[in-house]
Amino acid sequence: MSCAKTCACPKTECPNHKKCCTCVQKHRDTDSLPYCMFPDENKSIENYYHKLKERFEGSTTNANR
Repeated sequence: MSCAKTCACPKTECPNHKKCCTCVQKHRDTDSLPYCMFPDENKSIENYYHKLKERFEGSTTNANR
């Protein structure tokens, strides 16, 4: 099943690559975040939180401090 026109995930070796609905379900079941949710190479939850904060609150806090 493919539910996205383009796949944002850089992990081409993943069996769920280009199967976004399956990937999201897997990550939901395992309480984890898929790679496509990270805007850069820093895959930490702290960086993800700061990126979301920047997006929705306009904060310019740097997670790499």
